[in-house]
Amino acid sequence: MSEQRKTPGRIRGTGTRRRKASGRHRAKVVTAWTVAGVVVVGGAGLGYAYVTLDGNLSSVDIDAELGTDRPDDVDDGSQDILVLGSDSRSGANGKYGADEGAARSDTAMVVHVDKGHKSASVVSIPRDTLIGRPACTSDTTGDPVGAERRAMFNTAYEVGGPACAVKTVESMSGIRMDHYVEVDFTGFEKLIDELGGVEITTKTAINDSKSHLDLEPGTHTLDGEESLGLVRTRKSVGDGSDLGRIQLQQAFVKALMEQARSVGVFSSPRKLFGLADAATKAVTTDSGLGSVKKLAAFADGLKGLGAKNVHMVTLPVEYDPADPNRVLPQERAGRQVWAALKQDRPIPASATENSAGDKGDVGKVVGQTVG
Repeated sequence: MSEQRKTPGRIRGTGTRRRKASGRHRAKVVTAWTVAGVVVVGGAGLGYAYVTLDGNLSSVDIDAELGTDRPDDVDDGSQDILVLGSDSRSGANGKYGADEGAARSDTAMVVHVDKGHKSASVVSIPRDTLIGRPACTSDTTGDPVGAERRAMFNTAYEVGGPACAVKTVESMSGIRMDHYVEVDFTGFEKLIDELGGVEITTKTAINDSKSHLDLEPGTHTLDGEESLGLVRTRKSVGDGSDLGRIQLQQAFVKALMEQARSVGVFSSPRKLFGLADAATKAVTTDSGLGSVKKLAAFADGLKGLGAKNVHMVTLPVEYDPADPNRVLPQERAGRQVWAALKQDRPIPASATENSAGDKGDVGKVVGQTVG
């Protein structure tokens, strides 16, 4: 059964109070590119005002739902975290577009923190990737959902919720996910606003009616809504696909990490509590991180990570010959990526050099201020 914590009267993305995970989809929109920022920014502050912050948290018992049929749990000090987002537009998230039915995972990243917690590798999984989705259990009805040979990656969350998404990633990678993290749209906005905005530099104009973002070339301090617009932008960047948007997201999370480290939040209890309050309201985690004490201990082990120590790639893919709007994993290159994470070593550049995508075009739009 899922564990759930809630604050009375708090409104989530569905426009209703949070219900048990088995009852209905959580209408959260998770921004995978914020995981490092949420953890690093909120970590030390989670020890402050436990009662308030504990009441903010929601959690899902992934281990109980998946059972023992999973990859081995390697206990070498490294951590693998699935950070997932849903594309629901219901409730407070409706301003970002119409809800077209059940939520799907809008953004997904596998974050591998090395055993020394000195560096991390992040693998983005394009939502339109066609994969073999394993058999799952519906998180709304409890009924079995059959396996599918050519399913879009983002349907795993739609048909089976967080547990099915984790099971699908573990099936693809052969790596057991130690943790699961989600962040919703409105929570992300508030977190960025508490942080004081994030500075980015645009080299060309960005005007995207879908994400409601209109920026001239130059340096900008983006507030929460503008930041959300940036990481949702794709039509005006590169080839207009999700692959270009992923690169924008990766550039933004590095800027977010640098901003978090530069504003001196750890010397201001008031600032620290505001960020921790926003972060704990924004996230849903697995039950292993489902309390302030657990989340604080986890975050404390990651706070030494800086943007220069985080290597971000996109799972190597190629366009599907039968449908140019879909992509297929490059099997040999993908094995190289997952093997590197399993062996706790850097992902070789050769694994991603022939992948479909914008081939650096995003770098012509958003300046890389950190390495």
